[in-house]
Amino acid sequence: MYNDIYKGKKVLITGNTGFKGSWLTTWLLELGANVIGLSDRIPTNPSMFEALELAKKIDHHTIDIRNYPQVKELIEKTKPDFIFHLAAQAIVSDSYKDPLTTIQTNVMGTASVLEALRSYDHPCTVVMITSDKCYENVEWTWGYRENDRLGGKDPYSASKAGAEIIFHTYYHSFFSNKDSVVRITSARAGNVIGGGDWAQSRIVPDCIRAWSLDKPVIIRRPVSTRPWQHVLEPISGYLTLGKTLYQHPELTGESYNFGPASDQTFKVKELIDEVALNWTFKKDQQQMIVLENPGFHEAGLLKLNCDKALHDLKWKPVLGFSDAARLTASWYNLYYHNKEKDLYSFTLSQIAEYATVAKKINTEWTN
Repeated sequence: MYNDIYKGKKVLITGNTGFKGSWLTTWLLELGANVIGLSDRIPTNPSMFEALELAKKIDHHTIDIRNYPQVKELIEKTKPDFIFHLAAQAIVSDSYKDPLTTIQTNVMGTASVLEALRSYDHPCTVVMITSDKCYENVEWTWGYRENDRLGGKDPYSASKAGAEIIFHTYYHSFFSNKDSVVRITSARAGNVIGGGDWAQSRIVPDCIRAWSLDKPVIIRRPVSTRPWQHVLEPISGYLTLGKTLYQHPELTGESYNFGPASDQTFKVKELIDEVALNWTFKKDQQQMIVLENPGFHEAGLLKLNCDKALHDLKWKPVLGFSDAARLTASWYNLYYHNKEKDLYSFTLSQIAEYATVAKKINTEWTN
């Protein structure tokens, strides 16, 4: 896979202890990369990072992404060939409780990495990962393109738009020179599901936490629609973007969306029902309770147009909605109902299953 681009390379992942970071770490280890991790803490309990014992498999460093001197020191010391920047405050509801920390982490954290790279003299391919919520959301029915307006009505969305502006500024000010050894891109995705996510105020983790205790899940907006995708979809996009930028430096400075097919948009209730099909309930157990007043604004409709990723990167989504839900629930079922099972091996088997499906539809990165 990925033409062995990552084999033997040093890859720094910021935010490596999080949900996406743990999946990306696992896949890169399977690809033969030497993974370096940077995060300030393990963000949840339980956590995928601990369940897979990833600390034993990588070079992990406990650093706050806002601490520019320490970030710079780590980059200069380890000299990574690739950087995937995922470190962020990633929960919309938390951004209302503590907007300052959200903005500092997501905007200044991004600036810390880019500033550290400004004087970096080692060839490096960088993927700055933000969110689909970086777009000024007017809730239209078609997908946002990479050149659509950035913005946000809530602190989280605004912080992600800010991170994109910082990326754009640093590219044009410092990395657009053809002689630059640092190549940077940004990637935008969101609403991912998959095993190993225990973040608060996310629908699938909320379901799993409640159902594992034989309780109904409390949901905020059952009719909100989202382009749900399995976590391996954007992860494959990030890895494809890193590989393509490594091979084609002329793509530096570009941004790319990674999302499901345009017809894969479903309501929150539809997602819960689909995940529930793959979960064993006690007889007559109630599945959900709807909270009438969620208390804060959150977009009702947000879709991405991924034509640019298909054109430039030959990337396309692989899984349908049902398969994404099945893979998600089966991971959690194993965690909660079969403690003796090797979760790391099972996670690798899901990556292998995903790659097999991708190969059947002639997805370019499977080569």
